[in-house]
Amino acid sequence: MLLKLRPEPGAEKNKYMIPFVDLRANYANLKGALEGAISDVCDSASLILGAPVEQFENRFASYVGSKFAVGMGTGTDALFLACRALEIGPGDEVLVPANTFIASALAVNMVGAIPVPVDIDADSSLMDIAAAGRSVSKRTKAIMPVHLYGQVMDMDVVSDFATAHGLKIIEDAAQAHGAKFKGRSAGAIGDIGCFSFYPSKNLGALGDGGLAVTSDEALAEKLRLLRNYGSTKKYFHELAGTNSRLDAIQAAVLNVKLDHLDGWNRARFAAASRYCEGLEGVGSVTVPKFERSDIERHIFHLFVILAKDRDGLSEHLNGRQIQSGVHYPIPFHLQQAFEHIGFGPSSCPVAESQASQILSLPMFPEISNRQIDNVVRAISEYYG
Repeated sequence: MLLKLRPEPGAEKNKYMIPFVDLRANYANLKGALEGAISDVCDSASLILGAPVEQFENRFASYVGSKFAVGMGTGTDALFLACRALEIGPGDEVLVPANTFIASALAVNMVGAIPVPVDIDADSSLMDIAAAGRSVSKRTKAIMPVHLYGQVMDMDVVSDFATAHGLKIIEDAAQAHGAKFKGRSAGAIGDIGCFSFYPSKNLGALGDGGLAVTSDEALAEKLRLLRNYGSTKKYFHELAGTNSRLDAIQAAVLNVKLDHLDGWNRARFAAASRYCEGLEGVGSVTVPKFERSDIERHIFHLFVILAKDRDGLSEHLNGRQIQSGVHYPIPFHLQQAFEHIGFGPSSCPVAESQASQILSLPMFPEISNRQIDNVVRAISEYYG
């Protein structure tokens, strides 16, 4: 079977010599294996759940060191159903870092609870636990550490905090596939860990996909019910669930790609190290802080710098045919969608300050040293 990747109707041809992420290169390297796996699913005509999904769930659970994995339609659904499985609902609050993709907060909002924005640590851009302590109330039911950009939070600190305040832990590991803290995998440390398989993730499908992991059998069973109309037997429904099942074709794709994840993560780490070495003398740029001897704590889904005159630098890179991104330009509590939670400007000063400086540089496993050096040269050129 021949699988062709076509641009969306009306999409212009990629004008960048150095793209932000190169999905075509990734696909080309695995084309035969991916097409074979997809063909096998089509030949089997088992397209909903079934063997490919079960195989991937078992393999991924083993990979992260969790007892159970439940595949879902998207990473957002994984977070949403994690909240439901933990019985978070109206009147409850969940602590969420202000600097995160909107899905983290949306999942809490979807169950009727309030996502309470927590400021971030200036060095890591991860949730500041001291700030979390100032945000706890009697209504707080859970904390959602987001392993942003591919770096794992200090989960010892998070676990101690959650225990002290009687909170559940929902790990948002959507950007941290394969990252580890003291030998324990991101997502497998809290009560439930949630992953996204959006195509550009370190482990990405050829479309949407998500998954939740847990070592609590009762929670795993509840997640399975919730993703499949609240049903284990057709037309008999124990819970008011939804339809969010990992597609069998996407599971087959992920089964192929899982074998390559560790190698891809090592390549990202090497690319990040080269970026840091090249940008060391550029005074207007702050590079990520990470332990160069710990190749597992940060697996660089994104390589994010803080840059003076960020927008000017971005335009300069664009002029040099170098694509960049901003993750994320507006903290979630300042988005119009969350005006109702009542956290205005200055609620999270560090996150709000960094929002005008953060810039994500091209990062993907296939990026070459020459491409990295060209990006570094363009940045150095801009700042003179």
